[in-house]
Amino acid sequence: MATFTENEYAFLLHQSLGRLATTGPNGPQNHPVWYRVNGDTGTVDVGGIRLTGSQKYRNVRADPRVSLVVDEPDRPGESDGRGLEIRGRVEIVRLATPLFDGFSNETMRIHPRRILAWNLDGPGYNIRDVRA
Repeated sequence: MATFTENEYAFLLHQSLGRLATTGPNGPQNHPVWYRVNGDTGTVDVGGIRLTGSQKYRNVRADPRVSLVVDEPDRPGESDGRGLEIRGRVEIVRLATPLFDGFSNETMRIHPRRILAWNLDGPGYNIRDVRA
């Protein structure tokens, strides 16, 4: 079973900025992040300039459960926004080549467990669990 539908995958390929929610010592934290979807593994990779020194990195080391939201907002007066929430677990990997120039080789690889999509495979929501 593919992790993402064709429309979800295409949407993720045309975006690059998401918001990653992690759980820190003082509760939830939300971080804007650059990501890349990995069609071969069915995962989403998140990197950073000094990733191992960041709070989000420390948070996922303590609790690997995360939620990544990638969306396009509604236009004024319309309800045509679309997007994905990807809930999953992070695995820390070291890539031979960083995700983007200037990023660390260490990368947070999100293994999706639940996907909530809106207005991608038609109007409304599509919510499903993903096999591990």
